[in-house]
This record gives sequence, C-alpha cells and structure tokens, in this order.
Amino acid sequence: MAIPMESQLQSIFEDVVKTEVIEEAFAGMFMDTPEDERTKLISCLGAFRQYWSTLPQESHEQCVQWIVRFIHSQHSPKRVSFLYDCLAMAVETSLLPPRMVCQALINSETLEWERTQLWALTFKLVRKIIGGVDYKAARDLLKAVLDKIQTIPSLVSSAVVHQLLPAREVVEYILDRNACLLPAYFAVNEIRKLYPEGQLSHWLLGSLISDFVDSFRPTARMNSICGRCSLLPVVNNSGAICNSWKLDPSTLRFPLRGMLPYDKDLFEPQTGLLRYVLEQPYSRDMVCNMLGLNKQTLNIAQHKQRCPVLEEQLVDLVVYAMERSETEEQFDDGGTSQLLWQHLSSQLIFFVLFQFASFPHMVLSLHQKLAGRGLIKGRDHLMWVLLQFISGSIQKNALADFLPVMKLFDLLYPEKECIPVPDINKPQSTHAFAMTCIWIHLNRKAQNDNSKLQIPIPHSLKLHHEFLQQSLRNKSLPMTDYKIALLCNAYSTNSECFTLPMGVLVETIYGNGNVRMSLPGTNCVASGSVTPLPMNLLDSLTVHAKMSLIHSIATRVIKLAQAKSSIALAPALVETYSRLLVYMEIESLGIKGFISQLLPNVFKCHAWGILHTLLEMFSYRMHHIQPHYRVQLLSHLHSLAAVPQTNQNQLHLCVESTALRLITALGSSEVQPQFTRFLSDPKTVLSAESEELNRALILTLARATHITDFFTGSDSIQGTWCKDILQTIMNFTPHNWASHTLSCFPAPLQAFFKQNNVPQESRFNLKKNVEEEYRKWKSMTNENDIITHFSMQGSPPLFLCLLWKMLLETDHINQIGFRVLERIGARALVAHVRTFADFLVYEFSTSAGGQQLNKCIEILNDMVWKYNIVTLDRLILCLAMRSHEGNEAQVCYFIIQLLLLKPNDFRNRVSDFVKENAPEHWLQSDWHNKHMTYHKKYPEKLYFEGLAEQVNPPVQLQPQYLPIYFGNVCLRFLPVFDIVIHRFLELLPVSKSLETLLDHLGGLYKFHDRPVTYLYNTLHYYERHLRDRTNLKRKLVHAIMSSLKDNRTPGWCLSETYLKFGMNPRDDNVWIPDDTYYCKLIGRLVDTMAGKSPGPFPNCDWRFNEFPNPAAHALHVTCVELMALAVPGKDVGNALLNVVLKSQPLVPRENVTAWMNAIGLVITALPEPYWIVLHDRIVSVISSPALTSEMECVGYPFQLLDFTACHQSYSEMYCSYVLALAHAVWHHSSIGQLSLIPKFLSEVLKPLVKTEFQLLYIYHLVGPFLQRFQQERTRCMLEIGVAFYEMLQAVDLHSKHLAYMDPICDFLYHMKYMFTGDSVKDQVEKIICTLRPAMKLRLRFITHISVMEPGAAAATATSASQPTTVSSPAPQSGPGPSNIPLSVAQ
Repeated sequence: MAIPMESQLQSIFEDVVKTEVIEEAFAGMFMDTPEDERTKLISCLGAFRQYWSTLPQESHEQCVQWIVRFIHSQHSPKRVSFLYDCLAMAVETSLLPPRMVCQALINSETLEWERTQLWALTFKLVRKIIGGVDYKAARDLLKAVLDKIQTIPSLVSSAVVHQLLPAREVVEYILDRNACLLPAYFAVNEIRKLYPEGQLSHWLLGSLISDFVDSFRPTARMNSICGRCSLLPVVNNSGAICNSWKLDPSTLRFPLRGMLPYDKDLFEPQTGLLRYVLEQPYSRDMVCNMLGLNKQTLNIAQHKQRCPVLEEQLVDLVVYAMERSETEEQFDDGGTSQLLWQHLSSQLIFFVLFQFASFPHMVLSLHQKLAGRGLIKGRDHLMWVLLQFISGSIQKNALADFLPVMKLFDLLYPEKECIPVPDINKPQSTHAFAMTCIWIHLNRKAQNDNSKLQIPIPHSLKLHHEFLQQSLRNKSLPMTDYKIALLCNAYSTNSECFTLPMGVLVETIYGNGNVRMSLPGTNCVASGSVTPLPMNLLDSLTVHAKMSLIHSIATRVIKLAQAKSSIALAPALVETYSRLLVYMEIESLGIKGFISQLLPNVFKCHAWGILHTLLEMFSYRMHHIQPHYRVQLLSHLHSLAAVPQTNQNQLHLCVESTALRLITALGSSEVQPQFTRFLSDPKTVLSAESEELNRALILTLARATHITDFFTGSDSIQGTWCKDILQTIMNFTPHNWASHTLSCFPAPLQAFFKQNNVPQESRFNLKKNVEEEYRKWKSMTNENDIITHFSMQGSPPLFLCLLWKMLLETDHINQIGFRVLERIGARALVAHVRTFADFLVYEFSTSAGGQQLNKCIEILNDMVWKYNIVTLDRLILCLAMRSHEGNEAQVCYFIIQLLLLKPNDFRNRVSDFVKENAPEHWLQSDWHNKHMTYHKKYPEKLYFEGLAEQVNPPVQLQPQYLPIYFGNVCLRFLPVFDIVIHRFLELLPVSKSLETLLDHLGGLYKFHDRPVTYLYNTLHYYERHLRDRTNLKRKLVHAIMSSLKDNRTPGWCLSETYLKFGMNPRDDNVWIPDDTYYCKLIGRLVDTMAGKSPGPFPNCDWRFNEFPNPAAHALHVTCVELMALAVPGKDVGNALLNVVLKSQPLVPRENVTAWMNAIGLVITALPEPYWIVLHDRIVSVISSPALTSEMECVGYPFQLLDFTACHQSYSEMYCSYVLALAHAVWHHSSIGQLSLIPKFLSEVLKPLVKTEFQLLYIYHLVGPFLQRFQQERTRCMLEIGVAFYEMLQAVDLHSKHLAYMDPICDFLYHMKYMFTGDSVKDQVEKIICTLRPAMKLRLRFITHISVMEPGAAAATATSASQPTTVSSPAPQSGPGPSNIPLSVAQ
C-alpha cells in the first residue's frame, strides 16, 4: 500500500510545481499572475480531494506527513509558499483536519531554525490554521512549538531574528486568552513542566512566558494558606494527625497541587517545621506520619527508607544542643539542656534503629558542622548519645560504621594531658565516661573481628580507663554511687565483665531467696526486696544495659509464672519493671514485649497472681503508652473475662477496673483511629456481659465524637464507623439512657438510642419478684435446695435484694446466705448488683424518710463496709450507670452521695490516703512501706470476710489473696468518680450535692493521671450545660486544681490573673477579663511553642507528665482556663480573635503569624460557640465597603489579599488580617469543624456576594482547603464546588464589567482538574449557560458547550467526548505531572 501512495501523491503535487527550464534559469524574474496561481491551486486540490476520498482512515496521517516531507524537500521558497497555500486551502475547505496538518508541520524533523525561510513560512501557516484545532490538540501543539523553539541556540545572528519570530507569534496566539484556543490552565501546565520554578524561558519568547505565568499568581494565591510556612502543630494534639502537615520525604516541601506559580516560600524545604516537631518529646509517630515513613516495611531488606533530610535535621538538633550546653551552667538540675539531650538520644536511637537515618553519615556530618566551632562543653553529652547507639548495635554491624566517632573524638577532646576522673557520686559522671566506654566497645569489636583496626587508648582517657579496670577487679560494688552504671555501660558487649555489675543490679531488686514479706490480704507473701532502682540510676544506664535489665526481669517473671511459684514477685522488682517501661527507646522489649509476650505467657501458665500484678502496673504505673497497645490490652481483658478461672472476686474486680480505666482514658482523637481497626470484628473490643463497661465505652464515644466534631453537620450514624460498634453493644448488653444523659450526646447518637429503645422492667414487677423470692427463701427448709435454687444459673439476679430484706427485717444473715453468695461467683454477682441498684432506688423513693431512711443507709453501708458483700466502687459504678428519670434519678444520686459521705468509712480512707501519699511514684523509694501501712489500717476484704465472721455459726475463711502492690479502694474509685461527676452535671437539681462531693473527695484528684485532660473534656463536653452555671464550673476547676497544689510548681497551670480574679466567687460582680488578659494568655502559648528559655511553664520530666510535651500542656491548660471563665463562649471567641484583629501593644508585629497560629490552635480546641464567631467576622468583611464597592484599580484585590507582602510593607487592611486568621484557624481545624463551611458558604455568604472582589475573597478564603476536603470529606468538596459557581452567577448578574475574568476562570479550571473532576458537571453546566459570552467562552471547556464564536465550533466538536474521571491537563495517553490524574471518589 505504502509505495503506490507515495507515487500517486508525487504525481499530483509534482505536476503543480513543475516549472520550465527557463524559469529555473532566471529564478525570481518570472511571475505567475494570481489567476494562474488560483487555477493551479484548484486543480491540485481537486486531484488531491479525489485521491483523499479513496484513502482509508488509518492512512490519513501518513499521507499528510508525506506531503509535509515533500514540501520541505523543495528548495524554492516560491514552491514552498505555493504548497503551503494549498495546505491552507485544504484546511479551510475542511478537506484536511487542522490538527493533523499542524502536528505534521511542527513535528517534522526537517523543520530546523537554520532554514529561516522555511521556519517563517511554516509558522505563518500554523498561525493561520491553528484556530481550528480542539483544545487538547492546542495543548500538544503548544508543547511541540516550545520544544522546537528550545532548539534555537542562545547566540544567533541578529539578521535572522525577524524570520524566527513567527514561532513566537504562534505561541502568543495560543496563549491569547481572548482567542481562547484552550484553557489557559493547560497552557501554564505545559510551560511549568518545561520551565520549572526559577528557570528562565527561551530568549526568543521574551517576557511572553513570564508574563503569562505571572497571570497565574492570583490563582496560586487563591490556593495557598496565608503564612503557611509559619504555622506549627501541637504534637499529639488531635489536629496533628491530619493531612495538613504532610511533607515530601525527599525534599521536605509541601505537597502542592498543580503546576501553579505558588509563592517562593511554599517551594522551600520546610526544615523549620520538621525541626520544631523533632524537638518535641514523643513526636516520632508524627514525624513518621509527616514524612510517610513506615515502620512496617522494615522487615523487607529492599525497603530501607533512608531519609537524608531527616538525618540532616537530627544533626542540626545535636549541634543546637551543643550550642545550648555552652551557655548553661548546671546540667543535672532537670533543666532544659538535660531534657533536650535525653530526648535527643531517644529520637536518634529510634530513627537510626529503623534505618531512616544512617549512623556513619550522621557522625561525619556532625564532624563537619562542629569543626572549628570550639563547642566542647556539651561533648560528654554528645558522646553519651552516640554511646547509646554504639553499644546497642556494634555487635550486629561492621566496625567501619563506627570508626568515624574517633574523628569526632580528635575534634572535641584536644587535651594533651589526662582528663581527671569525675565525682562518681553524681549521675553526670556516666556522661563524662561515655567516650572511654565507646573506645572500650570499639576495641572489643576489633578484637572479636581480629581486625587490624585496633586503636590504642588515647592518652587523655588513660585515667578513666584505669579507673574502670580497677573497679572491675574490686568485686564488691556499692549501690550508693554510679560505679555499677559505669561498668554496665562500658562492658555491656563483653559478657565476662558484664555479668558482675548486672548481677548486682538484678540481685538488689529480686531480693535474696530467703527473706519473705507479707503483702496486703491473707496468705500473700512476696520476696523481700522493697526499694526499686532509682530513676537517676536507670537514666545513667545505656539503652543496651537497660535492655539487658528489662530482658532479665521479663524472663524471670515468665520463669516464675511457669514454676507456679507461691511466692509473689518482690515489690522492688515490680516497681523497677514499671519504671523501665517508661523508656520509649526500648519499646520492643518494653511495652511491646509486655503486651504481646509477657501477658499471654503468664495467662497461659494460669499464674493469676502475676497477671493481677501486671494489670495493676498497667493501671497505676504506666505513662504515654501508645493507643494501639492500650486497645490491644482491652481486647485481651475482654477475652480474659470469659475464662472460668478468672471468675474469682479479686481478679474479676481487677480485670473490670483495668478495662474501665483503659476505656475512659482513651483520648478523643484516639477513639476513631483505634476502633476503626476492629470494624471487621467489633466484638473483640467490647464486653460480652458487662453493661457498665459498654456504657462507659458509649460515653467515651459520645465525648470523643463531640470534641473532635466528628458528627458536625450529619444527623445519622449510618455509614460511619460507630454504627457496627453500637449495634454490637446493643446485642451484647441492650440498655437505655436517661433523657438528661442522652441530651448531651451528639445528635446522631441520640437518634440511634431513640430508635433502639429497650423496654425497662417496671419497678412494680421488680418489687413483686423480690417479695416472691423472699417468700421462697423463708419457706424452703432444705439447705442444699436453697443454695441450689438461689445460685443457679438463669435464676433471677435478686439475691442482694434478699440480703437487704433480711438485714432490714432480722438484722442478720445466716450461713446459707454466705454459701449462696460464694456459689453465685464474681461474674454472675455483677448482675445482682445491677438489679440491687435499681431496687435501692425504688426502696428509697418510697421510704418514709427520717428514722427509716437512716436505717436504710445504715444497712447499705454495712453491706459494703461491715459484711464486705459488695465493694464501694462497683456499687457506685452500677448506680451511676443506671438510666433513671426525673425524681428517681435524683434519688439514685442521693444514695450515691449518702454512700460516699454519710458514714465516715470512705471519707476517712480518702483523707488518710491523700494526706500520707504523693503521686510522684517515680521519685519515691518508700512507696511500699506507705502502701502496707495504709492496708494494715484499712484492709481490703474482697471475699465476704465480714459476712463470714457475722453469720451463725461463723465460717472460718482463709482466702488466698493475689498480690496487691499499688491499688486500694481510693484509687479504684477515681475512674468511677470521673463518671459520677459527669452524671451529676447532667441533672440540674443535684448541682449542690456535686459541690459537696467535690469539697469532701476532690482531694483524690491529686492521684488522677490526667487531671487537666479530664477537666478539659468535662468543660468541653458539658459546655452547653455549664454555660449559666459559672459557680459550679469554678468549683470543679478549683477542686481539681487545688488537689494538686502541693505537688506542682506554682504557675504550672492557671495564670496568675485568673487565680487572683477568676477563682473567687463573686456573684454580684462577675470578673470580665480585658484584652490584656487574653493577649498574655495567648502569649504564653506563643512563647512555649517558640521554645523560649526559660519557658512560661516550669520544667518537668515529660516522661511522667500527663502531656507529652510543653506545647500540648500549654494548649490544654489555656483551654481549661478559657472555658472556666464566667464569660459566654461567643465573647471569649471574639476576644481571642481581637488579640490580632485589634491593635494590641502586647502583640509584636514581626511575629504576628505565630500569634495567629496560637489563636488557631486554641480556638479550634474549644467548643463550637467559641470558634463559630469567626464566621461573623468573615460576614462583616464580605459586607464591608472595601469589598462591596466596585473598584477599578487593576491588580488591586490580589495585592490586598497577599497578607505577607502587605504586612511587610505596613499596608495591610482589616480584610487581609481576617483572611490570614481564618486560614490559621481552619488549618488547625478538624474535618468535622471544616464540614460546616459548605453550609456557611451557601446559606450565609452566597446571598451577600454581588461584586467581583467579594467573590475573589471567598475563593481565596476557601480555595486552599479543597485539598483536605478531597482527602477527608469528598461530599463537602463537591458542595463547595457548586457554591463557587452559584456565587459567580450572582456576580455576573450584578456587575456591569468584570475585570478579573481570567483569574476566576483559572481558579475554576484548577478546581476541576485537581479536585472535582466531572462530579459537579451537571449542576455547573446549567450555570455556565447563563453567564455573559466572554465568560462562557472561557469556561466552555469545563462543560464542552459549543459557543458559536469564530473557530470555536470546530474546536468544541472534537472535545465533547471527555472521560468522566478528572482528565489531566496532560495528554490522556502520555504521563502528566505526577500528581495530576485523579479519580474522584463519589
């Protein structure tokens, strides 16, 4: 086929260009008349048309390419010109498609810039016919033309320039926004691929390209968050896990969408942000999340994700710590420098261990950065950090990896004489020895490898080395100094030398074999060592030594569990083990081993005593355990509860108490990510039988979804992760909620419980059944029958009600009653307590009061304290979790109050415990003695001992108690107290009783492990209930805060101003804070986040703190204080916005974005009334004259909306401040809070928008958040997309003239191609049809409506068949920019 085609074409075209010999001889002298030309043209085209009609479709392109080759092979410009005229006419008469012709011309290899005439003629032809191509072809042609232009060298003769210019004219025409051959958005995309940020375009194009790209700066700005580079998160705050903080792991740049010319600072690596996060304790998960580093992939050798940018930031942090050490005098005072080095070694070990950073690279980089700096005061701390890693990994890695450390040594230890031995009674002596220890490890490795690289001991370290050798020879090692730690650190890789010092440590806490001591309860004996290893000593051991220690403890515990030893673990061992679990750097042997190996092993051996011990540790001694471990333990506990062996009073109580603590302690932002992991099988994290635990989980769920605004804007739980969980709970333990509790739930949860109402047993029925059973009890005579009948599985759980009646009527219980209780068993008894709780409420409701009431209370009390039938914490928990309404609810709470306060039993226990003990267990060496003294004074009786003594004849009981190391009734009651306070808050009439409870028992909060979080959650969740009850609010804050006053440094929480004015009850004259107060409060958070030293808050050991880092602490205490004010949320919110929106002398101009960042963090962490006021500010800006008057000033709106530039030139206006502040607030918002934006746009702002400037302001306000909506709530993104067009329609209608059509259209194209795709096409098409022609022309590619403009009809004809995904600006087949083609999840 190919050969005949060429010959046929040849005959058609050569015929036309044939010339006489004489014409060729006198070229340029002969002229054809125009008529001749025309005749030739027509005949040529006629012949060609006939031939073309016979050609099959697939040969068309080949044919056009041949024609172009033929033309380019002509030497005579006249012939070329004539043939080009032929082509032009063929296109004009629609014989040839313009796209095919243009592509063949531009892509021809023979089109070279040196053939200047051919070049000029070709581009003139292209310019003439390109108007007819469709928009995708226009984009491809633009790319091809730009590529061709790139072939022109930078130096050419000026004579030929004018002939090269037609190529530029083609580009100019394609880019001409009025010609509108393609969306300008496509064009900028191609240009930015060819000329990325900072690269100049070709000289031939002059400023054409840069001007065109500049015209997209407004669009880029409309998609940028103002001041984004200075916004910082609070690590471990709920907002910190969202997509706002992600960075590209290779460049540390923000992942920006599209190829727009964003502001320069957005293209910079965000080292400041990463560095800030790295500096925060407990930030490693967030670092991994920001950089997309995945610990899971590490098992696969190929997936070593070394991250050089992270490595560099870690090195910079070390250099920063070295600089800090130069200026700090003291080191071991718990000061900033010590905390920083401690935290650094933890970060370094984690990132190097998981191979995100390479050790040798880091050491060399450190050497380079420290060389010539003369920073040597911190050298010992630096070597201590390096020793941590070296001692732990030198055995597994090549020696060469560690030798760079010796280069650092030469740099930092320039001494010629020996360095003296430090005072080994001080903990920092271990740092002074670090370099010598490193040398010992390197040397040991060299010997083991028979390596040639042995390094003689440097002269300056001689004395240190001799001291260590001497100490090894001396076999008796005292625990009073740090010699043991030094030896462990130096010889942890040398087993012969290591066993001696490690053996001493281990012996100290195991207790030698013969000494025994008793623990609380009967028959419970433990090994006799009570003093745990102090934290100072543990801190002085390297990670490697700590790992050996924790490994030997865990192994010993498992051995004892297997041996079924009757001797409990030594208290010193248990306390030391808990202290070791605080170190994040030994996580795999620490908490991970605890949950996934130790617990299951102990359970398998049925070592219930040890199991009880581990659960106690978890309840009272653990800090900052990652949520997935806690939820894993919760599911262990639920499966444990079902095993027959755990049906034993003490163990059952312990399992339930631990589960309750785990559930109520879940952070609001942890609930969703943790529970969504169990959606396939929600049963594992729910209790099959404990209604109380499931209710506690629902309360936690309600609180979490309220605080994270998860349900904001939705009215049903359909399709959410909560649905299966709630459904499963209702199958396991069907129950109702009282209306006053239900009214605090988020609306979708309320709806769920109203739909799934469970019929309650009537009080009349309950009373009747109790009477009936009591009659049976009295009438039956055979002891065995009685025991069998009342303890049988499936018999009604009324036995506690019967005991109550016996005591009421006869004042005593016989031995059979005791036997029945024993037989019922711990697990089944819970149901009896539940019915008993309901029965009590009915009894008290109908009691005549006075004498009878006192009798009732006395009996109830005896059941708890005298007969030990039920423990106080369980009974109160059951009472607090019942769902009584109205009067009965008040009676229920009255019983709780009487139980807690009327008799002295519990009050005395609480006041003694609070008086004698301090919560800082990690600083104590005598906890055990105090614990034993307390238990001797107030023994716990969990096996009905009191009843056994009272029955006639008395039963001799010697129950086998499981060891109790930490717990008691006061500590067990704390999580129950949390729940009680919440129940009392929900019911208005019992407020006074709550105040009384807080007065008497509030001191217990001294031992709460998260008092500020509890206050924060309570004030946030009950904001609506507490709005008008300012006294109660203050009382609550006062009770909890004052319980801690003896154990915290002044200034740790509430501000001085608040303590002075806000804490005193003054009903007549409520304190209304002024602007200065709010500025100081926000300033405190700003200074904390900036790492100011000394900081606004006292230093503390974050490992044992409620919060993981200073910023998280500062944020929460600030929110608690703001919610505690006797000022409506709306006013507080406005005052917070005014901190930057009004001119405040306390807010420094140069630092204003840091203040906006702090306001964003605080206001989004407060309830809705506080942050929703921002919407009013936006409305006032939109309606302000600045935006509503028609401004003719060109470029004006965009300059005004560039907050940073305006701010630097002192020309900012109120509207740009509001814009920047709104961005700071929304950047920190949860997706739930953001989901109110679509409604705000369509219901509030849309009716106000009339001018172009208003429209641009709104695009700029919301545009930057489309990306988050797309990732987290697609529905909202689509609603916003439609609202944007509806507003445009209104502006189009109201404005005579539109000055900014192009930026508006560019923004809408960006939205389509990056976010919405064709998902909103139907709604949008209807709107675009109504716009003015110029606007319709520009937007025609969004809808593919043909706008009958010249050349447009042809253009749109080919573009109607668009795929429904988001088509990328790149050709469909070819690869576009890597982040473009997206499919939109509906």
